Amino acid sequence: MQQSITWGDAPLSWQQLNAVARGSATLALSQQAWARIDNGRAIVAQIVAQGTVAYGINTGLGALCNITLAEEELGQLSRNTLLSHACGVGEPLQTAEVRAIICAAIANYSQGKSGISAAIVQGLLDLLNHDITPQVPAQGSVGYLTHMAHIGLALIGIGEVKVGGQTLAASEALARAGLKPCNPGAKEGLSLVNGTPCMTGLSCLALGDAARLLDWADVTGAMSFEALRGQLDAFDSEILALKGSAGVQLVGTRLRALLSDSQILTGSKGLRTQDALSLRSIPQIHGACRDQFAYVARQVEAELNAATDNPLVLGTPAEWRVVSQANPHGESVAMAADQLAIALAELGSVAERRLDRLINPLVSGLPAFLVAKPGVNSGMMIAQYVAASLCGENRQLAQPAVLDNFVTSGLQEDHLSMGTSSARKLLKLAANVTQILAIEYLLAAQALDFHDAERCAAGTGQAWRRLRERVDNWQDDRWLAPEIARAAALIAADAPVISAAGICGTNKVEAF
Repeated sequence: MQQSITWGDAPLSWQQLNAVARGSATLALSQQAWARIDNGRAIVAQIVAQGTVAYGINTGLGALCNITLAEEELGQLSRNTLLSHACGVGEPLQTAEVRAIICAAIANYSQGKSGISAAIVQGLLDLLNHDITPQVPAQGSVGYLTHMAHIGLALIGIGEVKVGGQTLAASEALARAGLKPCNPGAKEGLSLVNGTPCMTGLSCLALGDAARLLDWADVTGAMSFEALRGQLDAFDSEILALKGSAGVQLVGTRLRALLSDSQILTGSKGLRTQDALSLRSIPQIHGACRDQFAYVARQVEAELNAATDNPLVLGTPAEWRVVSQANPHGESVAMAADQLAIALAELGSVAERRLDRLINPLVSGLPAFLVAKPGVNSGMMIAQYVAASLCGENRQLAQPAVLDNFVTSGLQEDHLSMGTSSARKLLKLAANVTQILAIEYLLAAQALDFHDAERCAAGTGQAWRRLRERVDNWQDDRWLAPEIARAAALIAADAPVISAAGICGTNKVEAF
């Protein structure tokens, strides 16, 4: 059963946006939010009636801001804005990505500072709640404009949408749902393409992916540590507390919970003075990534709860202000998304170093490439190549997009955040890390088989059993790609939860 979420009376969270974007919740706005929207729209109507010149309400846009328009032209300006700005290229965004952008736009408009009408906001809610997904080309945004323009076209019955996996004309999809196309008025075309909903919505989705990957990395890392007979002293709580990082201490707690009752590690105590850094620094590396995640989540949620249009309308219809400013500039989200990309690239990088040690008999103490009969069998040899390739791609994706800059709109917009590019590459990078952790999961489970997995700790043992329900132990070479896909599907489905007793479970009710 879908959860029902109402926005408008309290700050919004990235988790709430994820629930709506992923289809597990429906969305509504509170009475207070609708009242704010109506107040903002009344201010726009007052400005138009008085004939006061205000950017974007009765003027041209961007470099055309000094051209004043007659009242009868304002609706056509809004329509033309959507048509001219809907010029994205490339493959369409995924359904959840489009829905995330729509959610962030609704959050923006719920502030009541955009001057957009309740009818347009209701139209966006209808797209979400009737599962009508505009087809939005992925490329073409320097931070805003093109993505929301394609969404705005669907509102007026132009372009294509997806409904239940079927591609339809927007006009037909609206008619089937009993909905009428919207008729945007003064400022509404600009409000629909303006602001930071694209980068903010996509970054919220990426936060959901990152939170899950951070949790899974602790599990796969613990399995590798156990299979390589690591020394638990490195995870000592008193030592980790001296680092002064909440993330480091959290990872240490999770690792101790996963590994504390491992017979494999008990029998290997004192085997070596210290382990390689990819093993003994799991708390420090994963913890640093968690600290970055916490900072990024605060930045993205701040933007999700912001008013990001230009211009913004303030006050009441009797006493109003309209202010041209730069809230649509998404520098904070762009920098945050780039920062999280670096953190996730590091999470994948250290996982690749661990899984490389698993297949190397010079350091693992295990059969070469984790197969009982190496030579005639290549085992897990090439899986490490794949992980290395993904790490190489992640290094490219982790380059900050925010540092790129261009000049647009006839010198009027001469510094751009590139925040949507930051968010899009972050999502791609997170997908790569999912595959890297899936490979580590496969290899660590295979390595534990050589130790007798019944001697595993409770938490890692449950993770091992969950995988073995879908992927058998390797004896002879077989097609590996589908098995990586099965492991990746497990990682993509849910985030594991680790209790103090070392039991690993999903964030659903059933056990891991």
